[in-house]
Amino acid sequence: MNLRLYLDTADTAVWETWLPIGIFYGVTSNPLLLERAQVACTVDSLTQLAAKAFSLGAKEVQLQTWGDNKQALITTGQALAKIDQRVVVKVPITHLGTAAAAALIADGIRVTMTAVYEVPQILVAAALGAEYAAPYLGRINDSGRNGRETLAQMQQALDGVESSTRILTASIRDVDDIAYLATQGLNTFTFAPRIAEAFFNSEQTVEATAAFEACAIAMGANRTR
Repeated sequence: MNLRLYLDTADTAVWETWLPIGIFYGVTSNPLLLERAQVACTVDSLTQLAAKAFSLGAKEVQLQTWGDNKQALITTGQALAKIDQRVVVKVPITHLGTAAAAALIADGIRVTMTAVYEVPQILVAAALGAEYAAPYLGRINDSGRNGRETLAQMQQALDGVESSTRILTASIRDVDDIAYLATQGLNTFTFAPRIAEAFFNSEQTVEATAAFEACAIAMGANRTR
Protein backbone atom coordinates (compact mmCIF):
# COMPACT_ATOMS: atom_id res chain seq x y z
CA MET A 1 0.00 0.00 0.00
CA ASN A 2 1.67 3.21 -1.16
CA LEU A 3 -0.68 5.61 0.65
CA ARG A 4 -0.72 5.25 4.43
CA LEU A 5 -3.12 7.14 6.70
CA TYR A 6 -2.92 7.02 10.50
CA LEU A 7 -5.09 8.21 13.36
CA ASP A 8 -3.02 10.43 15.62
CA THR A 9 -4.66 9.69 18.96
CA ALA A 10 -4.54 7.22 21.84
CA ASP A 11 -8.29 7.51 22.44
CA THR A 12 -9.64 4.00 21.85
CA ALA A 13 -13.21 5.28 21.49
CA VAL A 14 -12.04 7.23 18.44
CA TRP A 15 -10.35 4.10 17.11
CA GLU A 16 -13.62 2.19 17.43
CA THR A 17 -15.32 4.81 15.27
CA TRP A 18 -12.71 5.18 12.56
CA LEU A 19 -10.56 2.06 12.20
CA PRO A 20 -13.42 -0.21 11.01
CA ILE A 21 -14.12 1.97 7.94
CA GLY A 22 -10.94 0.57 6.40
CA ILE A 23 -8.96 3.62 5.22
CA PHE A 24 -6.45 3.77 8.08
CA TYR A 25 -3.17 1.87 8.02
CA GLY A 26 -2.72 2.29 11.76
CA VAL A 27 -2.43 4.65 14.70
CA THR A 28 0.29 6.90 16.08
CA SER A 29 0.82 8.15 19.61
CA ASN A 30 3.29 9.90 21.89
CA PRO A 31 3.40 10.72 25.61
CA LEU A 32 1.34 13.91 25.10
CA LEU A 33 -1.42 11.98 23.34
CA LEU A 34 -1.30 9.31 26.04
CA GLU A 35 -1.81 11.99 28.67
CA ARG A 36 -4.81 13.44 26.81
CA ALA A 37 -6.37 9.99 26.57
CA GLN A 38 -5.50 9.26 30.23
CA VAL A 39 -3.39 6.26 29.25
CA ALA A 40 -0.43 5.46 31.50
CA CYS A 41 2.98 5.81 29.83
CA THR A 42 4.15 2.32 30.75
CA VAL A 43 5.11 -0.68 28.65
CA ASP A 44 2.30 -2.75 30.17
CA SER A 45 -0.28 -0.10 29.38
CA LEU A 46 1.00 0.34 25.83
CA THR A 47 0.92 -3.42 25.32
CA GLN A 48 -2.80 -3.37 26.05
CA LEU A 49 -3.26 -0.28 23.88
CA ALA A 50 -1.52 -1.90 20.90
CA ALA A 51 -3.57 -5.08 21.29
CA LYS A 52 -6.74 -2.97 21.12
CA ALA A 53 -5.59 -1.25 17.92
CA PHE A 54 -4.70 -4.53 16.24
CA SER A 55 -8.06 -6.04 17.24
CA LEU A 56 -9.74 -3.15 15.41
CA GLY A 57 -7.79 -3.81 12.22
CA ALA A 58 -4.71 -1.58 12.54
CA LYS A 59 -1.79 -2.89 10.49
CA GLU A 60 0.73 -0.83 12.45
CA VAL A 61 1.01 0.99 15.77
CA GLN A 62 3.63 3.66 16.42
CA LEU A 63 4.68 4.09 20.07
CA GLN A 64 7.25 6.58 21.34
CA THR A 65 10.14 5.58 23.57
CA TRP A 66 11.19 7.70 26.54
CA GLY A 67 14.17 8.18 28.84
CA ASP A 68 16.67 10.86 29.87
CA ASN A 69 19.72 9.02 28.55
CA LYS A 70 20.70 6.88 25.59
CA GLN A 71 20.42 3.56 27.34
CA ALA A 72 17.01 4.36 28.77
CA LEU A 73 15.74 5.25 25.30
CA ILE A 74 17.16 2.03 23.91
CA THR A 75 15.84 -0.19 26.70
CA THR A 76 12.33 1.23 26.54
CA GLY A 77 12.40 1.12 22.74
CA GLN A 78 13.37 -2.55 22.82
CA ALA A 79 10.56 -3.31 25.24
CA LEU A 80 8.04 -1.55 23.01
CA ALA A 81 9.29 -3.39 19.92
CA LYS A 82 8.81 -6.72 21.69
CA ILE A 83 5.08 -6.03 22.01
CA ASP A 84 4.50 -6.98 18.38
CA GLN A 85 6.41 -6.94 15.10
CA ARG A 86 3.85 -4.42 13.82
CA VAL A 87 4.98 -1.85 16.40
CA VAL A 88 7.22 0.97 15.16
CA VAL A 89 9.26 2.81 17.80
CA LYS A 90 9.26 6.60 17.62
CA VAL A 91 12.43 8.41 18.71
CA PRO A 92 12.97 12.21 18.84
CA ILE A 93 15.54 13.38 16.31
CA THR A 94 17.93 14.90 18.86
CA HIS A 95 21.62 14.01 19.13
CA LEU A 96 20.77 11.64 21.98
CA GLY A 97 17.74 10.23 20.20
CA THR A 98 19.68 9.65 17.00
CA ALA A 99 22.32 7.64 18.86
CA ALA A 100 19.60 5.56 20.49
CA ALA A 101 17.79 5.10 17.18
CA ALA A 102 20.98 3.85 15.55
CA ALA A 103 21.27 1.16 18.20
CA LEU A 104 17.61 0.19 17.84
CA ILE A 105 17.87 -0.06 14.06
CA ALA A 106 21.04 -2.13 14.38
CA ASP A 107 18.96 -4.46 16.57
CA GLY A 108 16.45 -4.90 13.75
CA ILE A 109 13.83 -2.61 15.29
CA ARG A 110 11.64 -0.44 13.08
CA VAL A 111 12.03 3.26 13.89
CA THR A 112 10.34 6.59 13.21
CA MET A 113 12.42 9.71 13.83
CA THR A 114 9.99 12.27 15.23
CA ALA A 115 9.86 16.01 16.00
CA VAL A 116 11.43 16.86 12.63
CA TYR A 117 11.43 20.57 11.79
CA GLU A 118 14.35 21.24 9.44
CA VAL A 119 15.05 19.96 5.93
CA PRO A 120 18.58 18.72 6.81
CA GLN A 121 17.12 16.57 9.60
CA ILE A 122 15.42 14.41 7.00
CA LEU A 123 18.88 13.34 5.83
CA VAL A 124 19.73 12.22 9.37
CA ALA A 125 16.74 9.88 9.26
CA ALA A 126 17.74 8.65 5.81
CA ALA A 127 21.35 8.06 6.86
CA LEU A 128 20.17 6.00 9.83
CA GLY A 129 17.88 3.93 7.65
CA ALA A 130 14.83 4.93 9.67
CA GLU A 131 11.58 3.64 8.23
CA TYR A 132 9.80 6.96 8.83
CA ALA A 133 10.57 10.58 9.68
CA ALA A 134 7.78 12.69 11.18
CA PRO A 135 7.84 16.45 10.55
CA TYR A 136 5.27 18.70 12.27
CA LEU A 137 3.57 20.64 9.49
CA GLY A 138 1.39 22.90 11.63
CA ARG A 139 4.16 23.78 14.04
CA ILE A 140 6.49 24.63 11.15
CA ASN A 141 3.82 27.06 9.94
CA ASP A 142 3.57 28.47 13.48
CA SER A 143 7.27 29.35 13.34
CA GLY A 144 6.58 31.66 10.40
CA ARG A 145 7.82 29.32 7.70
CA ASN A 146 5.93 27.73 4.83
CA GLY A 147 5.22 24.21 6.06
CA ARG A 148 4.04 22.90 2.71
CA GLU A 149 7.18 24.13 0.98
CA THR A 150 9.42 22.77 3.74
CA LEU A 151 7.89 19.28 3.53
CA ALA A 152 8.07 19.29 -0.26
CA GLN A 153 11.79 20.07 0.05
CA MET A 154 12.18 17.20 2.51
CA GLN A 155 10.62 14.83 -0.01
CA GLN A 156 12.86 16.17 -2.76
CA ALA A 157 15.88 15.56 -0.54
CA LEU A 158 14.85 11.95 0.07
CA ASP A 159 14.20 11.43 -3.62
CA GLY A 160 17.57 12.97 -4.42
CA VAL A 161 19.44 10.41 -2.34
CA GLU A 162 17.06 7.60 -3.34
CA SER A 163 16.10 6.95 0.28
CA SER A 164 13.24 4.62 1.18
CA THR A 165 12.48 6.60 4.37
CA ARG A 166 8.86 7.75 4.38
CA ILE A 167 7.85 11.22 5.50
CA LEU A 168 5.10 10.72 8.06
CA THR A 169 3.45 14.14 8.04
CA ALA A 170 2.10 15.09 11.47
CA SER A 171 0.51 18.20 13.03
CA ILE A 172 -1.98 18.47 10.16
CA ARG A 173 -4.61 21.16 10.66
CA ASP A 174 -6.30 21.28 7.26
CA VAL A 175 -7.35 18.36 5.09
CA ASP A 176 -6.32 20.35 2.00
CA ASP A 177 -2.71 20.14 3.19
CA ILE A 178 -2.87 16.38 2.71
CA ALA A 179 -4.20 16.72 -0.82
CA TYR A 180 -1.52 19.28 -1.70
CA LEU A 181 1.37 17.31 -0.22
CA ALA A 182 0.19 14.21 -2.06
CA THR A 183 0.78 16.10 -5.32
CA GLN A 184 4.36 16.66 -4.13
CA GLY A 185 5.04 12.95 -3.67
CA LEU A 186 4.30 12.58 0.06
CA ASN A 187 2.20 9.53 0.85
CA THR A 188 2.09 9.02 4.62
CA PHE A 189 -0.01 11.15 6.96
CA THR A 190 -1.20 11.06 10.58
CA PHE A 191 -4.00 13.26 11.81
CA ALA A 192 -6.67 13.89 14.43
CA PRO A 193 -10.31 12.77 14.17
CA ARG A 194 -11.52 16.20 13.04
CA ILE A 195 -9.31 15.93 9.95
CA ALA A 196 -10.74 12.46 9.28
CA GLU A 197 -14.22 13.97 9.47
CA ALA A 198 -13.22 16.68 6.98
CA PHE A 199 -12.66 14.04 4.28
CA PHE A 200 -16.41 13.42 4.35
CA ASN A 201 -17.69 16.99 4.81
CA SER A 202 -18.95 17.62 1.29
CA GLU A 203 -22.41 19.17 1.00
CA GLN A 204 -22.59 18.19 -2.66
CA THR A 205 -21.88 14.55 -1.83
CA VAL A 206 -24.60 14.60 0.85
CA GLU A 207 -27.07 16.15 -1.59
CA ALA A 208 -26.23 13.67 -4.36
CA THR A 209 -26.54 10.73 -1.98
CA ALA A 210 -29.94 11.95 -0.78
CA ALA A 211 -31.10 12.21 -4.41
CA PHE A 212 -29.89 8.67 -5.13
CA GLU A 213 -31.73 7.36 -2.09
CA ALA A 214 -34.94 9.19 -2.99
CA CYS A 215 -34.88 7.68 -6.48
CA ALA A 216 -34.17 4.21 -5.11
CA ILE A 217 -37.14 4.46 -2.72
CA ALA A 218 -39.43 5.78 -5.48
CA MET A 219 -38.46 3.07 -7.94
CA GLY A 220 -38.82 0.42 -5.27
CA ALA A 221 -42.26 1.71 -4.37
CA ASN A 222 -43.32 1.57 -8.02
CA ARG A 223 -42.18 -2.03 -8.38
CA THR A 224 -44.15 -3.18 -5.32
CA ARG A 225 -47.48 -1.83 -6.63
